[in-house]
Order: sequence, then structure tokens, then C-alpha cells
Amino acid sequence: MISDRKITGTRRPLDNGNRFIWSRQILNWKRIRSFSFVVLGIFLTVQSTSASGEDQEFITIGTGGVTGVYYPVGGATCQIVNQTRAEHGVRCSVEASSGSISNIKGIKARDLDFGFVQSDWLHHAFHGTAKFAENEPFGDFRSVFALHNEVATVVVAADSDYYKFDDLKGARVNIGASGSGSAATWRTVIDGLGWSDTDQKQLSALKASTLADALCSGRIDAYFILIGHPAGLIEDTIEQCGIRLLGFDEEEVTALLDEHPYYRPVTIPVGNYGLSVPVSSFGVVATFVTSEKMSEDIVSTLVSTLYDNFDYFRNLHPALGEMTRNELANLGSSVPVHPGAMNFYRERQILTEDKVPSEN
Repeated sequence: MISDRKITGTRRPLDNGNRFIWSRQILNWKRIRSFSFVVLGIFLTVQSTSASGEDQEFITIGTGGVTGVYYPVGGATCQIVNQTRAEHGVRCSVEASSGSISNIKGIKARDLDFGFVQSDWLHHAFHGTAKFAENEPFGDFRSVFALHNEVATVVVAADSDYYKFDDLKGARVNIGASGSGSAATWRTVIDGLGWSDTDQKQLSALKASTLADALCSGRIDAYFILIGHPAGLIEDTIEQCGIRLLGFDEEEVTALLDEHPYYRPVTIPVGNYGLSVPVSSFGVVATFVTSEKMSEDIVSTLVSTLYDNFDYFRNLHPALGEMTRNELANLGSSVPVHPGAMNFYRERQILTEDKVPSEN
């Protein structure tokens, strides 16, 4: 039986039991020393991690609905940036939103650092016009890079009696969620065309993911959306039923552009959705924006990282498939370009003095 007596420091011959007790004490001391080293290692690791975390800059990007273009593009932007964060110290995350209007509000409130915004609503927020007439102009907005054209697109069933945009007076039209750029643009279009409240009593705000079924099942007569082409939403609709795209005539587009220079004439080309003739419309530029307070280093990091990984970036969505690297700088003139982006574009000789977007 092993003795339970406390071992003192007195040296004496060891019998088998005492030898075991001493061995156990030595083993316990070694365990304590090992544990101390482990704790010290954990402490140093935590300290190192904390220091690394302090050196990182965290940014949030406002995107759009998960079925649209903004969400996957925002996610890819963060993925590309995060993969190289050890080099530049920037780490980002995305936040789903209702789209342009929500992202504008998020950046103004400093709940978001960056966001994707249609160029028309960027213009209005910057100048305090249209939907933002009751707000102070937010002159802090700065553009960073451009994406694709977003085209005003009207989809109806092939067997419907709607052949031109004006036929939709009184129809059940889905115009997009409140806070989306599509819904706000619809208001601008019908105001310009002089529609009355009676002409649009049956508007709806269904989610984009439900539109194909809603149109083909007859729950709505049409849906209006600003979207890049080719669009998965329209292809999904075609799989369920025959469709027709309604265009805008030249006079309507010309009048719209004269009054709203941030729009641009756009056509949906032959080949998309089996079109035999192009569909005339208008569109805006999907623009990645921030505020003037954002660090030039962070903005430059985002632009240069996307530029250097552009082939991967472009393949994320069919709407980006025809883009070139230099079109990232195709920012129009809705708001000034952020200095961090401008410096990069000038260094790469993408933008020269005669091509710098001016403030309207």
C-alpha cells in the first residue's frame, strides 16, 4: 500500500513506495512546467493575433438581393480582397440589402463603408433631388469603379395583349421592392410619361426570385426591372413560359435623356433570349461607391486587387462577361471619383486629364 504521508525534503533511502511518490512529484512538476509553457504560448499567440487584428481594416459592402448581380459581385469582391489581406491588411464582408436606395442610406448613416448604386440615384442623392429632395444633398459620395449597364427591362407573357410600354396602364406590374433602384426608376419613367395614379393602381413589390412564377401563372401581367443582360431571371422565366420584351420608342428615350442626363441609351442585343431584333431601352451604370472620408489606401487596395484579378471577377456573372479591365473607370459624371481610385487609374493611364469625370 502506498503511503499517504506528505513527502518532506528530508533525504533518506527510497523504498519502492517512496520512489513512486517522488517519481509522481517529478512528473507532476513537469506537467505544471509544460502547462505553463502552453499557457505562455497561448498568451503570446493571443497577443500576436490581437496585434494583427488591430492592424487590419474592416469594411462592409452593401449589395442587393441574393438573386441579383450586386450580391454575388460584392461577395466576390470581398473574397478577392480577403485572400490577399495579409499583404494589405483590409478585410471585408457583404451585407444583403434592397439595393441602391438602401445602400445610399447605409453609407450616409455610416452603417456601410461601400455599396453598389445605380448612377441615377447616386446623382439624386449627391444633389438632393427627386426622391432625396427633402434631404440635404450628400456631397460626400465618391465613385470607385463601374460595372455593367443596368437596362430598364419590361417582361410580359408572349400571349398577352401588351405590345408597347403605354399598354401597361392599369396592368398588374411588379416594379420591385421599396428601396430598390428599379422601383424608384419606375416612378421617374411614368412621371415623365404623364401617367396618373389611376394608371398604376395595381403595382406590386414581389421578390425577384418569385417573378418568373408570378408572370407565368398569371398573378402579374408584367415585371419591370433594371438589370444587366443576359439575366438569369429572364432565362428562368423563359423556361416556364413564352415571353416578350417591351421596348421604349426613340422619342420616349430621347425625352428621358434630355431631362435626365445620367441615363444612357441602351439596347438589348440580338441573341439574348432568342431575340431576332434588338430591343431599344435606356439604362444606368451600376457604380461602386463610398464617401470622401474613406481612406485612399483602402480604396486603392480594392481597385488594384480587382484590376489584378479581373478575369476571375468578370467570370462571376454573365452580365459582366463583356467588360474589360479599363471599363472599371467608366464612371460617368454622377459624382466625383474618389482620390484613391483616381490615383490608381492615372498610374495605369486608364484615365487622363481629358477623361476625368466632372461633377454635374
